[in-house]
Amino acid sequence: MSDETQLDEDAPALALQAADFDAFFAEESETRPRARVSLYGTEYVLPESLPLMFTLQMQRVQHSSDPDDVRKMLAILYGADVLDLWAERGMTDRQLGIVLIYSAANIRRPGSVSMERAAEMYEQQEAGKAPAPANRAARRATKKPAKKKTASSGSRS
Repeated sequence: MSDETQLDEDAPALALQAADFDAFFAEESETRPRARVSLYGTEYVLPESLPLMFTLQMQRVQHSSDPDDVRKMLAILYGADVLDLWAERGMTDRQLGIVLIYSAANIRRPGSVSMERAAEMYEQQEAGKAPAPANRAARRATKKPAKKKTASSGSRS
């Protein structure tokens, strides 16, 4: 080691102060822009960054049909009971999907995705989903195309 990087073993140990991430994150979040969403007469201010609990809950919702999982996920961004409120107002699953895509994108970078683009992204996502597998009777009812034989020269290599 060089003299510059070698620790001075004779120097008294300095007590290091703990890094205060609570204060750092609080100060940092005050300076980050936040997107706003108006829906059914209520304005919601989205968080300055995507909460980890939202991400974890989103994974759970993808493999669950329990409405309570969706409620928990939405409560993280919009507050308690919004799923029931929005459902009572007539929100469709398509509309919910668009709101979620819009929100997630604009939490990360406010103003990055328009409502129209969020709707396009939702449609692309839905188009990419595989259709439900056909049952046995439906599979047997469809004719399979005959396999073509490839032309061969007749000579062996």
